[in-house]
Amino acid sequence: MSIAAPSNPKEITLRGIILGILITLVFTAAQVYLGLKVGLTFATSIPAAVISMALLSAFKDATIQENNIVQTIASAAGTLASVIFVLPGLIMIGWWSEVPFWPVFGACAVGGVLGVMYTMPLRRALVSQSDLPYPEGVAAAEVLKVGMASRSGAEEGKAGLWAVIWGSLASAAYAAGGAIKFMAAEMSLYFRTGSGATGIGASSSLALIGAGHLMGITVGIAMLAGLIIAWGIMVPLMTSLTPAAAGMDASAHALSIWSKEVRMMGAGVIGLAAIVTLAGLAKPIYSGLKSAMETARKAKQAGVALDRTEQDLPIFIVGLITLISMVPAGWLLASFLDGTTIASLSVPLVAVGIGYILIAGMFAAAVCGYMAGLIGSSNSPVSGIAILTILGAALSVGMVGRGILGPNTAQALIAFALFVTTVVLAVAVIGNDNLQDLKTGQLVDATPWKQQVGLLIGVVAGSCVVPPVLELLNHANGFVGAANTHAISDQPLAAPQALLISTLANGVIGGNLQWNLLGYGALVGLLLVLINFALKKTSNNKYSLPPLGVGLAIYLPSAVITPVVIGAITGYLFERAMERKTGGETAKRLGVLIMSGFIVGESLFNVALAGLIVLSGKGEPLAIANSLNESNTMIIALLVGSALVWNLYRWSARQGARIVN
Repeated sequence: MSIAAPSNPKEITLRGIILGILITLVFTAAQVYLGLKVGLTFATSIPAAVISMALLSAFKDATIQENNIVQTIASAAGTLASVIFVLPGLIMIGWWSEVPFWPVFGACAVGGVLGVMYTMPLRRALVSQSDLPYPEGVAAAEVLKVGMASRSGAEEGKAGLWAVIWGSLASAAYAAGGAIKFMAAEMSLYFRTGSGATGIGASSSLALIGAGHLMGITVGIAMLAGLIIAWGIMVPLMTSLTPAAAGMDASAHALSIWSKEVRMMGAGVIGLAAIVTLAGLAKPIYSGLKSAMETARKAKQAGVALDRTEQDLPIFIVGLITLISMVPAGWLLASFLDGTTIASLSVPLVAVGIGYILIAGMFAAAVCGYMAGLIGSSNSPVSGIAILTILGAALSVGMVGRGILGPNTAQALIAFALFVTTVVLAVAVIGNDNLQDLKTGQLVDATPWKQQVGLLIGVVAGSCVVPPVLELLNHANGFVGAANTHAISDQPLAAPQALLISTLANGVIGGNLQWNLLGYGALVGLLLVLINFALKKTSNNKYSLPPLGVGLAIYLPSAVITPVVIGAITGYLFERAMERKTGGETAKRLGVLIMSGFIVGESLFNVALAGLIVLSGKGEPLAIANSLNESNTMIIALLVGSALVWNLYRWSARQGARIVN
């Protein structure tokens, strides 16, 4: 479907900026909660595009390019929130007890700006002149085109807004059922396997079902394989080799071995898979950079005026902003060290930090940008990038500070490495998002430099939200592995990615990293890489088993992974069922929006619940005493969740048929 664009369409408008910022604020809060609970985030471009079209349809002069700017601003929420994969580590190691606003805002904002700058020169090579699929960028463009093209498109836009609303209300109500203790928060079954033990858990979460649907069947099957490896092989085997302590039941035995040993092996799988992925990208990234520079040189020599749809921010401005960004970055790092036991090393540590942000950030942004084109923003190996980044930062910082002795020296070095990694991760994830947005823009005839300005606005807006939401959740719940002296609830958020990152930093600098378990995991990862290679080759790239997905399923709790796998499988079955139905493609798109609503609704409910916990001073302010036992609440959660998913999928199918008729 093609949308003709005027020579100078309305793009950046005050109403669009305000709407984009408002959507960013909401989605960033949702993403922070989801990332802290389960270690996963989701792409916000598509639901943002639908909300934008539905609201801007009230203005007759709204254009597809204006709607594209709104989703570009809002897409920052889906990526910038990934910094919470690192930041809670500073609380876990006892460096912070509360989340300070300005250091966190600064790390997010500086990293986000650099992410946009670093990937700008890659646009021609990796977007305009590339055959990379950019699945989420293309999907967002299709949603914009359909919504702007015709009466049926307008109908779909309205139905899409209702899909997000219904999904949000359903998941918020479902989460409320758990908060009032009418439904179980988790369904689990653990049992003995001879002298060992194992089991499986599933969080009562529609947000995770939605995340699975959005990730797709390929990642879902990879995570299923990870569940089988972790809980069907590793946990039973390793629990049989480590007898349970007296009085320890099957659940405690299995979870103890998984958290202490199997989880670290999962980190090894993720690390190896990330290294192999990055190594495979070296050649295409080099070719892309070379092509971009060659194209710019030829255009300059020819003196040809670039078409509006090929105009980036001038390279001089990009370089200048990059250099200027080093000033606040250096100030942030120096302020972070001020008054600490390693303050005497401020000059070399800040120099190392700045150099690391410049070089590692550039590399990470390019890699994540390429991976966004290959498999989408949501599936990009941010976990692997974060692991490699913290290992490099910890080694660099550790070398500078190895001569300093003191009771808190190691803690200070670990904290500094985590802070530097936060900035680099912000660079990586915004670089990831920038190229995805630019692909959407290319397909709807947008102006690249205006999109880049829009994303910078989203970066600043998202950076304002991350610190207060993170502190709210820290005060209400706290995090696993932290002292949580100020937390009100006794149910800390898992923050699994931050726990891994802080553990690795502590191990590298403290010299107590379990290299043997990481090594075993790396061997498993190597085997998975070979299996994936053979599978792709024999099926002509039709099938694959992403090792990163398998590694994540070994590392993350089964309670998180199981509903994600279920969501991926049910989503696949729904989309297969819709393929030959009237309005099937429309129904598929509405299904995606309902699943996005699942994530937004549950996450925002739990952020609001955290606020209620802080205001009331009660750990479970909504809990109502009842006579239901654990089994009853599990059954209720299963039946209610299944009914909600089933009926909303049916609603999507009916709406799809109605819209095309």
